[in-house]
Amino acid sequence: MAAAIALDGWPGLLLMALATDGTDGPTDGAGAIVTGETVARARALGLDPAAYLAANDSYHFFAALGDLVRTGPTGTNVNDLLFLLVG
Repeated sequence: MAAAIALDGWPGLLLMALATDGTDGPTDGAGAIVTGETVARARALGLDPAAYLAANDSYHFFAALGDLVRTGPTGTNVNDLLFLLVG
């Protein structure tokens, strides 16, 4: 969530955060994808990124955008991964 706000308006960037076990706490979300357009897309849908961040609710924010990554349980927990693509 914080990355979505920080990268707002930056062209050519994609950030993906993933948990290798395929879940984040009690949810089925393994992570999410953020680009420089994420905040603009959210606002166009009437979503307030800062409010979701303050409520610690990235799951519903990214699910509403279609940017939530769901892999299902992987049976392993190596680490959390971050990928940053610059194009």
